[in-house]
Amino acid sequence: MKIKKYLLALLLGSSAFLMAGSLGAQELPVAEAADAVEAVADAIPFDEAYAAFMETPGAAFFTISNLWLLISAALVFIMHLGFATVESGLGQAKNTVNILFKNVFIISMGIITYALWGFNAMYPGFAEGSAGVFAMGSWFDVTASVDLMTSEYADYTWYTDFIFQAMFAATAATIVSGAVAERVKLSSFMIFATLLVTFAYPITGSWQWGGGWLSARGFYDFAGSSLVHGFGGFAALACALILGPRAGKYVDGRIKPILGHSMPLATIGVFLLFLGWFGFNGGSVLNADPYLVSLVFVTTALAAAAGGLGSIFTSWIFLKKPDLSMGLNGILAGLVGITAGADAIAPKFAILTGLIAGILVVFSIIFFDKVKIDDPVGAISVHGVCGIFGTLAVALFGDAAGFGIQLIGTLSIGAFAFIFSMIVFGLLKVTIGVRVSPEEEAEGLDIGEHGQEAYPDFANSSR
Repeated sequence: MKIKKYLLALLLGSSAFLMAGSLGAQELPVAEAADAVEAVADAIPFDEAYAAFMETPGAAFFTISNLWLLISAALVFIMHLGFATVESGLGQAKNTVNILFKNVFIISMGIITYALWGFNAMYPGFAEGSAGVFAMGSWFDVTASVDLMTSEYADYTWYTDFIFQAMFAATAATIVSGAVAERVKLSSFMIFATLLVTFAYPITGSWQWGGGWLSARGFYDFAGSSLVHGFGGFAALACALILGPRAGKYVDGRIKPILGHSMPLATIGVFLLFLGWFGFNGGSVLNADPYLVSLVFVTTALAAAAGGLGSIFTSWIFLKKPDLSMGLNGILAGLVGITAGADAIAPKFAILTGLIAGILVVFSIIFFDKVKIDDPVGAISVHGVCGIFGTLAVALFGDAAGFGIQLIGTLSIGAFAFIFSMIVFGLLKVTIGVRVSPEEEAEGLDIGEHGQEAYPDFANSSR
């Protein structure tokens, strides 16, 4: 194979020299000679060109980086199991099947629609410097060529790029699922989630990661405090406002807690999310650079731990009891908070970022309860409020971007998600309805929507 590679290089070089020399009387430009060489190279079968690349010194780092991104994609996939268990654990037993069903649908739908439209809307998005706003998508697949499957594309292949980003795509709808749990009409939610993931998420994603207008203005969001979490949080806020609170949540001006049925399940979910976040943030380095990946791992872990401590002691002081659900949301708040600047914020400031996010999420959850916006899992506070803070933290505790553009960027992303969701979910409300009947809500969505129960042997005692 090495002999073939050297012969190929000799052939191409000789061709360029002969073409430039023999046509000297016509003064053939060097660029045209290079184009002619490239045309010859393009005629080489992909298998041979790829095999030749894999014998070069750079192939080792390319292989390791590609493998790391695939492992990261698997870790982000595990996060969907984490979301499912957190949401179901913090919900009532009678709605468990419904919650799990939504999460199964979201990841299945998200991967397919991202292949059909979303990936090519977000990447490449816009030409460099074009500062675009509305990117158009298409089928993700391409004809295998060496420039898309070697380091000429990046430190990973086109397919690795797709599957890593596809794992992110459905997260926005998963965030909304938690905020509207236990009273949303299944068919309406499925329609809304599909439109949100297919069209809305790739638009705002392209503003930064596809070379759009935010990227052109210097906005910085390493792994998605705003582009993923803030987007989902403000979409969730719009839907929760339209849907209204669960029956019995607010009675005679007082807040009546509706307790989750399984704190062990919720705790397992948060630890799964914590694990998956190492891929979420660590994979966003987009190669296997030892320094950057290890730095991101450390800042991610420090922020999560500080977020947990911040929420534990804040809730203990203000609520008079150590609240496990607040502690769990504090870990998630710290993770969301560090996501925008995990590679740009020093470890000591990562602790501060997580600590502030953990304190902030407690007061945010209390605030939304006081204004009677019912969010069963705290998704609006964890992802929306802490997503904004995490984006601003890049400017406050790092030097990757200025405060002004970070504020403009995060508010623009949140506003787009909120307005899109208000329009789409509002249209669904006036057409097919978005809320189950009072009788179905009281009985449980497992029976009303699915005709099955999560815990049939313990149904009576677990409600």
